[in-house]
Amino acid sequence: MAKNENFSDPRVLFGKKLAWLRKERGWSQEQLALESGIARSYLGGVERGQRNISLLNICRLAKTLNVPVSRLMDFYT
Repeated sequence: MAKNENFSDPRVLFGKKLAWLRKERGWSQEQLALESGIARSYLGGVERGQRNISLLNICRLAKTLNVPVSRLMDFYT
């Protein structure tokens, strides 16, 4: 298991949820970055659970993906 592959770490769980929602729309990381105004390299770190994303960026991603913030945060089910 990689250093940040702790499946109880909320950063990892959030990243997996974000990647799933992005892929569900058929978007690349680059497209999500362009649409949201968040750097692609930062998004990659978020999806890998290496970044502790701010609430403002969570809200920005939810708006870009056209989902409620609660859907991004619903990763314990």
